Amino acid sequence: MDQVSLVIILLAALLIPLIMAKFKINSLPTAVMEIIVGIVIGPSVFNFVNTSDLISQLSTIGVIVLLFLSGLEIDFSLFKKRRTALTPLEQKNAVNTPKYSPVRLSVYAYSTIIVLSLLLAAAFKVSGLFSDFWLAAILFGTISLGIVIAALKEQELLSKAFGQTILLISVFGELVPMMRLTLYASVYGSNSQSLWLLLLILAVAALLLLRFKPFFRFYQNINKSTTQLDIRLAFFLIVTMVTVAESVGAENILGAFVAGIVLKLLNPSETTRERLDAIGYGFFIPIFFITTGVDLNLRTLLTSGKTLLLIPLFFLAYMVAKIGGYWVLKLRFKQANALAGTALTATTMTMVLAVLRVAKSMKTITSDQSGAFLLAALLTCVISPLIFNKFYSAEKEDLVKTAVHFIGANLSTVPVAQQLRKGWYDVSMYTNHPENYQTYHAQVPVTLMENFTAQDLQDHGVFDTDILVLGHIDAERNYELAKAAKAYGVRRIIVRFEDRNVLNEHEDELRELGVEVYNTPEANITLLRALIESPSTLLLLNDTENSIYEVRVLNHLYTDVQIKNLQFAQDITISQVIRNRKLIAPNGNTTIMYGDRLIFTGNKQTAAQIRQALATAN
Repeated sequence: MDQVSLVIILLAALLIPLIMAKFKINSLPTAVMEIIVGIVIGPSVFNFVNTSDLISQLSTIGVIVLLFLSGLEIDFSLFKKRRTALTPLEQKNAVNTPKYSPVRLSVYAYSTIIVLSLLLAAAFKVSGLFSDFWLAAILFGTISLGIVIAALKEQELLSKAFGQTILLISVFGELVPMMRLTLYASVYGSNSQSLWLLLLILAVAALLLLRFKPFFRFYQNINKSTTQLDIRLAFFLIVTMVTVAESVGAENILGAFVAGIVLKLLNPSETTRERLDAIGYGFFIPIFFITTGVDLNLRTLLTSGKTLLLIPLFFLAYMVAKIGGYWVLKLRFKQANALAGTALTATTMTMVLAVLRVAKSMKTITSDQSGAFLLAALLTCVISPLIFNKFYSAEKEDLVKTAVHFIGANLSTVPVAQQLRKGWYDVSMYTNHPENYQTYHAQVPVTLMENFTAQDLQDHGVFDTDILVLGHIDAERNYELAKAAKAYGVRRIIVRFEDRNVLNEHEDELRELGVEVYNTPEANITLLRALIESPSTLLLLNDTENSIYEVRVLNHLYTDVQIKNLQFAQDITISQVIRNRKLIAPNGNTTIMYGDRLIFTGNKQTAAQIRQALATAN
């Protein structure tokens, strides 16, 4: 019977995403659908499945893997002060960034959540509806990081200030309740050890981090498909930290969460993370969510009048606890987006399941109360994403075009500037030749300057750009300006360097600084060779509708996908894939990996949108 129930659960896990894709159910997270299906196939409706020791053990592994992957999702770079990493242009254009950074906003927002969750817990205790003050405060302050990340990924917001803010609030909404739950279990649990022993978890985590810090530097050289060393390391960390946590009287989920943080700090590759996601979300985690639904016996829960009263009250408490974030988000973002972000942070499920599991093992909560908390959390997962998708729209700061500044207006730069202006670029040109200004200013925006010294260019804001093109004929002047621009903080600099003196080391110096250098003779040689070897090159160059593009794939929506399955595969032709500095001749079955550089041809109108979609960090 155990095996039959497990087969039914695994069949449900297989069919759920297929059915959601078939009927285009995008508003509900997959985890929510799995719980709902678990309710349907469990004692609440059809009673096809009953939990057994085997299924309970797999479910426990599922919640451990889920918390491990949650720890792995935390992006600790968001906690660093980014101001020194920003270019001067980003610092200049960022709306309120120095005063209201994502980190500051998230700290303020989650502080309001802590205060409101304590007040709500006190209200429930005074009213006699739920007497465990600390447990209620922990539950009301939880946020489902996994569901929030999924919603932000679908909107491609993780690389934007709004997405980073909501992500950080959610990180606090999982990290802080985890620590509070550990303290709660240590104080009120019957098998708990002394609180100071909890420091052993951090000590072991630090030891593992130091011991395996160089692991990912060299494992690629010895890794084989039959060894999968990175996956073995991950499960070693999980088992070790879970064992340590349980040994000191803490909960196993705390150990799993810390193990995920340790692996994250070891900086694993994207391939490692994708394989761990495949193991977790492909097997263990669906069993956990479906089993959670199976364990919810609605026939029993809904016959209790108090439970029926608690469900809407707990739902309101989950929502009201997050409402303070609305005024915090309004400090930087639009009113509608502040509402959308507040609604999304009200989504809670993962930590609620973990907290309720611990509370039931400690016998500090009844089955009816646990069911009411869980059903209320289920409602937040249904309603909150709907509100978010309804009200969110792009922020003005996210619609800024890429700024390109040309120094030097001549026959080689003006035509390029004219074409770029038709795309997603804000182009400006600067010249110190009055005759060139008279010739070109009617065709492109050209600014006439008396001097081209680095200080003059800096004072006029020429270096405040995303891309700087030094197209002046004077190689030495370009060399000096390129160094000054690099020191100023311009991230991408393209320099024309026509000096063919082999003893001049300036070109090599620029390349070592990360400056992109080109010269007319080499460009002509490369073009002529291409024409000889590939006669169709001339057709492509003369084609006014198509062009050649290069893009680095940073959007996870398009990684681990075969080229033939890309949604825009019919609109572009990918000629080269550059991976780890190696050229790959692609075909339809070639899988796109995170960080790949694609060289492709396509229609000028659609290619810019495709390139932007692929390059959006998500």
